[in-house]
Amino acid sequence: MRLGAPVFDFRNAEEWVQRHIEKGYGAAYWPLPADAGRALEQEYVSAAKEHNLVISEVGVWNNPLDSNAQRQEENIQYAIARLRQAERIGARCCVNISGSRSNIWDGPHPRNMTEETFDMIVAVTQRIIDAVNPKNTFYTLEPMPWAYPSDLASTLRLMKAVDRPALGVHVDMCNMMSGCDRIYRSGELTREYFEALGPHIRSVHAKDVFLSAELTTCIREVIPGEGVFDHAELLTQCARLNDACVMAEHLSTPAEYDQAVGFLRSQAEALGLPLECAE
Repeated sequence: MRLGAPVFDFRNAEEWVQRHIEKGYGAAYWPLPADAGRALEQEYVSAAKEHNLVISEVGVWNNPLDSNAQRQEENIQYAIARLRQAERIGARCCVNISGSRSNIWDGPHPRNMTEETFDMIVAVTQRIIDAVNPKNTFYTLEPMPWAYPSDLASTLRLMKAVDRPALGVHVDMCNMMSGCDRIYRSGELTREYFEALGPHIRSVHAKDVFLSAELTTCIREVIPGEGVFDHAELLTQCARLNDACVMAEHLSTPAEYDQAVGFLRSQAEALGLPLECAE
């Protein structure tokens, strides 16, 4: 198992790797844009391999279901470009959300979780994967609380419907903690998710959730260790996978990332779970 988070203040591939070594990370977010160029890409790939640093994910982060036809096509083409890049560099996955019918690229909408939208997601995801037909990486859809996939059942249903071996699984358990019935069963739900999908899991986001005593329901994302999510179960399940990458995200400062990864590392050490680091 490897821990990772964004790194800062680097000017080249060697400095990029060195920042991970300094932090004790074993996994990395891909730092270059889609149009970085093959030569520069290779510098970063070679440096990562030389220092035992795994590239966990290449991010897309746009809306393949945008209601504006031109923007939607641009977003799909960008997802294809990023999947091609992930394939070239051998990243564990390329990750995006499935999309939203909202004017906010990742926002809630009444039509997000309808059969019509499910069918749209299947068609768009197939198109993206088929344009690249990757052999060295996987395309993945991050779960969302208000868009497919939002739980184990919808993840399994999407994988069956898309029916492409290059569709992998990106885990973000906290994005699926959309009610108190889930939050207080986070360990059980994590175990079920990993038992069902383990061979397909390519990358994992580690966050935390806090349930406020406010009506009606107020769930906030917080730094790992400051909420109620069962990280012990998450890390235990990740340790059973082949070279799992557990990545911190959505924080504002290097100090917050240090805090988040420090908590995850202390949890892993308390459980006796080995961590692989760049060197």
